Amino acid sequence: MSMSMAGTRIAAVMTVYNRVDLTLDCLRSLQAQDTLEATLDTYVVDDASTDGTPERIASEHPDVTLLAGDGNLYWNGGMRMAFGAALQRDYDYYLWMNDDTRLDDGALRRLLETNQVLRQRCERPSIVAGTTREPGTGVLTYGGRRRLSRRQPLLFTLVEPSQTPQQVETMNGNIALIPREVAARVGNIDPAFRQQMGDFDYGLRAQRAGCSVWLAPGVLGECAEHPPRRTDEQPLIAELRRLWSIKELSPRAWATFTRRWAGPLWPAYWLSPYVRRGLRLMAERVRSLRAPLRRN
Repeated sequence: MSMSMAGTRIAAVMTVYNRVDLTLDCLRSLQAQDTLEATLDTYVVDDASTDGTPERIASEHPDVTLLAGDGNLYWNGGMRMAFGAALQRDYDYYLWMNDDTRLDDGALRRLLETNQVLRQRCERPSIVAGTTREPGTGVLTYGGRRRLSRRQPLLFTLVEPSQTPQQVETMNGNIALIPREVAARVGNIDPAFRQQMGDFDYGLRAQRAGCSVWLAPGVLGECAEHPPRRTDEQPLIAELRRLWSIKELSPRAWATFTRRWAGPLWPAYWLSPYVRRGLRLMAERVRSLRAPLRRN
C-alpha cells in the first residue's frame, strides 16, 4: 500500500531509567524510521538515571524533548508524564515505546498503514499495537492481547500476528500507535497505576470509550521479555512483600484493575494471586523441611 502523510505530526513517547545503551539503540531505531513525510517528535522522561542516560541523550539526540522525573515514576508514571507533555501539542498520532525496544526498518510505516486500512474500512478509532520478538531466539514477547475465556477475565494471552490486521482486546505498551481521536476519548494513562497494568487498562478503556484495538501484521521489532526473578529461597514474608510491591501486584493498583475489568466477583480475583502465592510458598517450605527427615 502506497501512502503519503505529508503534514501529519507524530509524537513518540517513552520513559527511561539506567539502561543507557538500550535507550540509545531504541532512539537510533526510531530516528531511522521512514516517517512517510510526516513530522516525528520524541518525548523522553528520564526518571533520575545515574548511568549518564540524560547526558547521552542530550548529546546524541539533541532534538529529543527530555523531561526529568524524580526517581519514583516507574513505567506508568514516566509514560504518563511523556504522553501528557505530547498531548498538550495535539499530535495526529502518539507512538508508545519501551526504551528497550528496537524497531525494525519500516515498523512505523506498517503501523501507520494499518491505521489507514482501518480508517478506509470505516472502523472505529483504533489503537494499533506492534508485536516484538526476543533478541536471538525470535520468540514472541509483547503485542496484542486477548482474554483466554470469559471465566478468566483477567488472563490475557499474546496474539500471534498474521499477514493482515487482527482485532484484539488490549495491548502491551512496548509498541502502540494511538491516533488523536482515541487519545481525545480516553485521555492519559491512569495515575492509579505506577509500574504494571496501565497499558492493559488503557486498551480496555479505549474499547469502553467506543474505540478498538488492533494488531499490526508481522513482527515489528525486538524487546526482551522481563520475567520476575525467582526468590524461592527467601523467607515467606519477603516473597509476599515482593508480590505486593509496585513492580508486581501492588494491592491498591490491582484492586483498581480487578474492580474495573473482573466483574462483580472482582474481590475474589483480587485476592486469588496472593492466596495462590502464599499456599505455594508454604508447600515449598513444608517439602524443604521434610527432605532432611527422608534422608535420615
